[in-house]
Amino acid sequence: MVKAQSKFMQPMKVSSELAEVVGKGPMPRTEVTKKLWAYIKKHKRQNPENKRNIIPDDKLTKVFGSKKEINMFDMTKKVNKHLSA
Repeated sequence: MVKAQSKFMQPMKVSSELAEVVGKGPMPRTEVTKKLWAYIKKHKRQNPENKRNIIPDDKLTKVFGSKKEINMFDMTKKVNKHLSA
C-alpha cells in the first residue's frame, strides 16, 4: 500500500512573479518557503529591529502586491496566491 502524499508535500505550480524569487516550479510548499527565506536572508530583507517583518525589494513587491513592510505570517497568505495545483 502506497501512502498518499500530504497536500503540504505536493508539488505546486509557481507563478512567474514567485519564480523570480524561488526559481521555476513545480515544487512543494515546504521548498517554496525554504527558498523564499534563503532569498530574504541573502538580500537582507528582514527589518533589523523586528526580524518577523520583511521589507520587500522589487521582486518581493510583485509577490506580496505591496511595497509596505509585511509580517512573516501575512507573507504566507500572499505567497499562497502564487501557488496552484
